[in-house]
Amino acid sequence: MGVGRSKTDPCPLSLPWGKSPGVDMSQRPHEAESKRSEDISLHAVAERSPGAPPPAGEREGPGATEEAAEEEEEEVFLKFVILHAEDDTDEALRVQNLLQNDFGIRPGIVFAEMPCGRQHLQNLDDAVNGSAWTILLLTENFLRDTWCKFQFYTSLMNSVNRQHKYNSVIPLRPLNNPLPRERTPFALRTINALEEESRGFPTQVERIFQESVYKVQQSIWKETRTTPQRQSIA
Repeated sequence: MGVGRSKTDPCPLSLPWGKSPGVDMSQRPHEAESKRSEDISLHAVAERSPGAPPPAGEREGPGATEEAAEEEEEEVFLKFVILHAEDDTDEALRVQNLLQNDFGIRPGIVFAEMPCGRQHLQNLDDAVNGSAWTILLLTENFLRDTWCKFQFYTSLMNSVNRQHKYNSVIPLRPLNNPLPRERTPFALRTINALEEESRGFPTQVERIFQESVYKVQQSIWKETRTTPQRQSIA
């Protein structure tokens, strides 16, 4: 919401080859050989143990590829996330494609694309803080959805409390089923909304979604992700 794009393996179990320092050198040759064979056998079993992860760089198969792709995806800082009513998923996807394909503002995501099986609050936090701009899709369905009201209040508070998020909340009235201005919540009427049907829509988009603003937010986002790691290492 850029919901992410976040993500030390324990060393595999290994046993010493040959005799350990504690072995009595007076052992008969066949006993020493038996001991060496046992150590080698245990070492081989440990290497084949399902619980022992393979050494770094030796992971193979589609599972490893998918895991690497997932980690890379979670590290991406998105340009925008579109918060929308449940019934407006198709309209949100249309606006997403419009911004990405016609204006080159990518990558972006709609809230419906956030990971399933996780709490809505966690997804909302990841979406808002993992993207440079939060777009509120203002339709007739927007006010009917209590969850949408919570979304826009939370987004506004986030933009007020975090300096780098100032002016990052963008109300947008789409072509289909737009929410009339007079019925727009007062808190959102104080923000200039994008009007898709307006002739000045392309100019508004170019003025708002500036690459320099994105780069600043991306740098801050990366810093917030690396700081906890540095603290844990220290």
